Amino acid sequence: MIKVLFLIPTLDRSGAEKQLTLLATGLPRDEFDVEVVALTRSGPYEEQLRSAGIPLTIIGKRWKFDPFAVRRLQKLIADRNPDILHTWLFAANAYGRLAVGRHPTMKVVVSERCVDSWKADWQLWFDRKLAPRTARLIGNSQAVADFYAELGFPRDRLLVIPNGIEASAGSTRTRQSVCDEFDIPIDSKIVGCVGRLAPQKRLTDVIWAFELLQSLQPSSRLLIIGDGPQRKQVEQFARNLRLTDVVRFAGHRSDVANILPHMDVFWLASDFEGQSNSLMEAMSAGVPVVVSDIAPNLELVEHENTGLVVPVGDRPAFTRACDRLIKDASLADSLGKAAKDYIVREHSFEKAVAAHVKLYRALVGQSKVDPTAG
Repeated sequence: MIKVLFLIPTLDRSGAEKQLTLLATGLPRDEFDVEVVALTRSGPYEEQLRSAGIPLTIIGKRWKFDPFAVRRLQKLIADRNPDILHTWLFAANAYGRLAVGRHPTMKVVVSERCVDSWKADWQLWFDRKLAPRTARLIGNSQAVADFYAELGFPRDRLLVIPNGIEASAGSTRTRQSVCDEFDIPIDSKIVGCVGRLAPQKRLTDVIWAFELLQSLQPSSRLLIIGDGPQRKQVEQFARNLRLTDVVRFAGHRSDVANILPHMDVFWLASDFEGQSNSLMEAMSAGVPVVVSDIAPNLELVEHENTGLVVPVGDRPAFTRACDRLIKDASLADSLGKAAKDYIVREHSFEKAVAAHVKLYRALVGQSKVDPTAG
């Protein structure tokens, strides 16, 4: 039995937390003994973990650097003595590697989920300092792996395992019920965005582009699902543009899978990402997508084949691309179908779990297969 201890800052409803939960609940239980540790606090994914019988411990970190949390984590790791400590996101990656010491007895796997251009110099220095304690650094896209290679992390210990998602089963809701809930006329074209309302998502670009779209497609409506630090600012921006009648803010939703299939177009305008779960879910649902041309998006979306790609920050380009999809139903349908086929084929939940199983086996010496091959 391979003992795997997962460490993540929180169990909030976000991309990394979702991927950890899918992986923790998806690992074969006859081969892996799994436990999850939240460094700071729990969150919505606790229920899913506990329902699957996975133990959960909350460390309760209180400050940016909390030495007491390090000590509690050290004690827990010593008590559990896992074969693999798998950490996710900067705080957990840092605390986990600090807690195991300079010569960890277990293998430490670090998951980086984004092209972290936001990191300060001290954080990048810390990453480099802790690299010797890291058996593997997993990036969820080639762009993430390349970012850390350029910072000096050894390429022979870098591995790309793309996000995996569960295939869309369609919606259990009618379009009428979705439109009624959000006060959207049934004959509207729904443009959707799903994600954390944070600066890198460039939601003001989205709203500005949607204002332009209104002049071309007056019946269109913008539905923004998610929450975050910029919500008040983005809502005020929509009010300033007098768009409150046509823009809907839905906040956090646990039923996104039932709403996505009723969108006519999906937008992702980010200026940096790792690999967007919401984009993959929209593609899996067969929704035609328009995305910014950052490297992680280009790993998922081939222009004119599985979606449309426009320059990051080019608001009129988002408008034109969306207008084109609304006017050309056959194009929208073909792009949506191609995107769905691609996600099902290349980014299944089962494929992501299998890649981690292969890595864990190799790290504990139960497989001679090189997990970096191919």
